[in-house]
Amino acid sequence: MRYGFIGLGNLGLHLAMSLARGGFALTINDLDRKAAEPLIAAGADWAGTPKVVAEASDAVITCLPSPKVSEHVLTGPSGILAGLKPGGAWIEMSTLGRDETLRLAALAKAVDVETLEAPVTGGVHLAAQGKITVLAGGDKALFEAHRPALQTMGDKIFHMGPLGAAAVIKVITNMLAFIHLQADAEALMLAKRAGLDLGQAWHAITASSGTSFVHETEGQLILNGSYAIGFTMDLTLKDIGFATAFGREFGVPLELASLTEQIFVRGKAAYGGAAQSTQIAKLLEDALGTDLRAPGFPAKLE
Repeated sequence: MRYGFIGLGNLGLHLAMSLARGGFALTINDLDRKAAEPLIAAGADWAGTPKVVAEASDAVITCLPSPKVSEHVLTGPSGILAGLKPGGAWIEMSTLGRDETLRLAALAKAVDVETLEAPVTGGVHLAAQGKITVLAGGDKALFEAHRPALQTMGDKIFHMGPLGAAAVIKVITNMLAFIHLQADAEALMLAKRAGLDLGQAWHAITASSGTSFVHETEGQLILNGSYAIGFTMDLTLKDIGFATAFGREFGVPLELASLTEQIFVRGKAAYGGAAQSTQIAKLLEDALGTDLRAPGFPAKLE
């Protein structure tokens, strides 16, 4: 199976590198050719456009920052559908809304290209280890055909059901993560203002019923002060916007998600859309003139 991979950002580079290390034939493209250099050194072939990537591939994987970019890369004059042979597959690992996923899949189907959605969750550091979680949606036979590649990129692989199902569960997991992030910032600030040793407080929370994946990972970056999670305020607002839209569609009052969305709107206003999502803790730090620092915590998750 020959794969193409388009989108070598914080996440995509690690996913593609897992495929290269796994011995898959790989052709790659990104707006920034320098981002591809580690993959080229690992044996991947560079192509100048998504179309050329598709011409060299049986299936093309995309990991891109927005539905608009995904649509352009898929359907543009030099896009994937212009080069992929009938019977090929498009594997979308970006976080899209369900409606966008179904609409773009219909465009692909019209030229005999199948679609598998496979967004991931767990963080950039797990992608670097090849241990990220993959949430797949689409035809079961198509999923099984590409399972070896998915298992090379991640160690927990879930087939969630028909196309569109993975978009919903991915948005749900991200919604929870953003709520947990704000809650963790508040908890750490409460510990700090109460005079507790923050490092010891972090360990106590980790060993308690109040712990969470976000506390155990992103909480460390807050205490270090780097905030370097590799996920931006803009991406957070995109994803939590999908969640609140699902709430309206399915009649679920997402009160915590809606409040968290507004907090991140304030975070973007304060620090910019390119700021790290973990900098939401900085809103509390700045408002109270109190930093959340403790020694011994890493600047980057490994």
